[in-house]
Amino acid sequence: MNANIRNKPIGVFDSGMGGLTVMKALMSLLPNEELIYLGDTARLPYGSKSPETVKRYAVQCARALLRYDIKMLVIACNTASATALGDLSQALAPTPVIGVIEPGAEAAVQAARSGRIAVLATEGTVKGGAYARAIHARNPQAQVTQKACPLFVPLAEEGVTQGQIPELIAGMYLQPIFEDEANSPDCLVLGCTHFPVLRDVIAKVAGPGAKLVDSAATTAAAVQKLLAEKNLNRDEPAVPPRFLSTDAPERFARVGQIFLGTPIPPKSVELVDL
Repeated sequence: MNANIRNKPIGVFDSGMGGLTVMKALMSLLPNEELIYLGDTARLPYGSKSPETVKRYAVQCARALLRYDIKMLVIACNTASATALGDLSQALAPTPVIGVIEPGAEAAVQAARSGRIAVLATEGTVKGGAYARAIHARNPQAQVTQKACPLFVPLAEEGVTQGQIPELIAGMYLQPIFEDEANSPDCLVLGCTHFPVLRDVIAKVAGPGAKLVDSAATTAAAVQKLLAEKNLNRDEPAVPPRFLSTDAPERFARVGQIFLGTPIPPKSVELVDL
């Protein structure tokens, strides 16, 4: 493999800042890789948009990242992964494209002892049914419940991740799922990259019997595996990550650190127009 290709960056995009949970996992697992993250904050959320609109937005995000000569694209958005992964994989070939649905489904099947799995996601992801298909492909006997939780996204984006308000909203979403204790799921999939910052509240409401899984760590592992398979591991010294935002870069830096788990220097966030 040409060293010039190996040392190109990996592009990552999401509808907003939730994908920074995937970025965090990538930075931890692949500290030597150059990462460029695009948050389409001007058009958040994707989860309530039509599939056609999400596909159009995803293609625009991918094109923006291709300008940086990326060697791989990571769709750090469940809604975009569910609706646009196939189209982007075909359009960007031979550049590899990885979504978050398949790694998340794999983690859920491994975690669910009873085979009862509940997927918490956006309206678009639930309607598309991508998680249920991916889970059933791995375990045809799995019992999958899907629940749209659209209010989790603005809570996460506003940094309202603890206290009475998110607990009440989590209770509203989860109570119907856990009504029948004998048949309650023992695995909850956080099927939106925004949801991990609400993990503590969701876990408190769900109770100790349900294991929470998200696709951040498993997606990072999938990226690591593909880099090795295609001999694309970077062999030059590490460089700081770069951040692109389609709106309010100052706010992106301020709120984004909640998702990334580390401060984002405001000057490191570039405003871009898609």
